[in-house]
Amino acid sequence: MRRDEAGNNRSGGSSSGRAGKSGPKIQVRNANQPGWTGNVDAAKYAAMHEALLRIVPRGAPGITQTEMRNKVVFHLPAHLFPNGEKSDWWSKCVQLDMEAKGELIREKAAKPLRWHRP
Repeated sequence: MRRDEAGNNRSGGSSSGRAGKSGPKIQVRNANQPGWTGNVDAAKYAAMHEALLRIVPRGAPGITQTEMRNKVVFHLPAHLFPNGEKSDWWSKCVQLDMEAKGELIREKAAKPLRWHRP
């Protein structure tokens, strides 16, 4: 079973149940699953990417996932993320893609895990 961009289970069919809401897509990767790619909404990706660049510091000690999720909502456009809806899923999606591309670094020895920009 596949998951859509909101993390909901769905079958492999082509109907997403969101008639008329389909827009440009961008391909993302996953640092935890090398070789995996998926397509997500380009506008939401770009907004989240910009927000993460604003809140994730350069260099250690970085920020935790919880800090990332708590801070990112203040930097997102309301028309894409009304009341912060689905921002947790999107922050993780974009964080994993940025990590796969080398735009974020995971501090593996830190507990809890922390991320920073190079």
